[in-house]
Amino acid sequence: MILEPVSAPPLTYADILPPGAARSPEDHLLIAGCDTVELARSYGTPLYVYDENCLRKACGEFKTAFAKRYPETDIVYAGKAYMGVALLRLLAEQGLGLDVVSGGELAIAMAAGFPAERIFFHGNNKSRGELEEALTAGVGHIVIDNFLEIRLLEEIALARSLRQPALIRISPGVDPHTHVKTTTGITDTKFGFTLEGGQALEAVRQVLATPSIELAGFHFHLGSPVFSTTPYTEAIGVAAKFAGEVKDQYGFEGSRFSPGGGFAIRYTEEDEPPTIDEYAESITAALRADWAGRGLALPRLSVEPGRAIVGRAGVALYTVGAEKQVTGLRRYVSVDGGMTDNIRPALYDSRYVALLANRTGQNEQVVTIAGKFCESGDILIRDASIDDPVAGDVLAVPASGAYGLAMASNYNSATRPAVVFVRDGEARLVRRRETYDDLLSLEVAGTGEV
Repeated sequence: MILEPVSAPPLTYADILPPGAARSPEDHLLIAGCDTVELARSYGTPLYVYDENCLRKACGEFKTAFAKRYPETDIVYAGKAYMGVALLRLLAEQGLGLDVVSGGELAIAMAAGFPAERIFFHGNNKSRGELEEALTAGVGHIVIDNFLEIRLLEEIALARSLRQPALIRISPGVDPHTHVKTTTGITDTKFGFTLEGGQALEAVRQVLATPSIELAGFHFHLGSPVFSTTPYTEAIGVAAKFAGEVKDQYGFEGSRFSPGGGFAIRYTEEDEPPTIDEYAESITAALRADWAGRGLALPRLSVEPGRAIVGRAGVALYTVGAEKQVTGLRRYVSVDGGMTDNIRPALYDSRYVALLANRTGQNEQVVTIAGKFCESGDILIRDASIDDPVAGDVLAVPASGAYGLAMASNYNSATRPAVVFVRDGEARLVRRRETYDDLLSLEVAGTGEV
């Protein structure tokens, strides 16, 4: 049964938590009707909890926002944000495509039964083995990133008597004004063919001259998270100019185009990302205008939301442990997770908020939420405003659904967290917690194995 938040305390961060989150009469945080304190007791912490209805809602919002403005649009989930069998099955049911960037991601997609024809295989240094796996699986499109890849794909497809559809990734030279480590569409980046000096045009020439590759169109990705629509409209104009040059020089018009993803979400109360409708309006209006201005036929559009599908749906739960007071400077409160399950604050200076899942109160404190691992940089939230936490409390960090688990590690031989999906008051374990046996399972020393 769904717990009704009757006469319950008010909820903080309602616009950052999954929609419908609430406080129970016992003052516990509820996600999709499930008591997060009970989830922490049942499954342990750190624990990642995903609201299935929030996931479905995000899928529906993207499909609706783009379909009403540009019906020939595919919503392609960026699997690097977070990937698991249960999630991919849900996304497949919602009619989404999938963007993978490695053989491992492709293997998970195949295990989930994801339709291969809806998969786009990205990556700046795909190996021969990965390309062979992709063609064996029957992926819909390869996104070509470099000249070596053209030669490899040509050889592999030719040996299989295939004509593999592909997109060429270009670098439009547009700065999306996000973190330098997540900026991917400027000229000085490892990704894609640069426009300057004719590199991208040469890539087009080589692909068009390759009978085993079918050039479908062009792709770019600016970075993530992008908190403005302006970089998309600017980069689409650059891509249209390039597509016009390709038409003039080679008589080729692409049937597909993708401006990537990178759509932002709200992590803190200060964040003001565009709405999905605003992203859709800017992208589709620019595409129509710029393609028409170059005399180009409108292509099929694909967009690649990742964070914007899973970010808000995920809430990380931790148990509070030790604390340290540095007189006159700072109070550190440590939890049983940290940079091994969410490296974003250490890597990108990313900001989050936090609240206690097991109670609220009137004694708000400013504390620094620290992880348990052996790095001074293992800080989840610096200067968090939160009701006075004590050992044993359950701490909830909203908007944790993207890039935490995806970049999780076994640093300090930590075991990676369990994952639970919740819906209509019911919880299901979709990924168990790693064990010490899992950590040792790859060790072969002394066994005679090689």
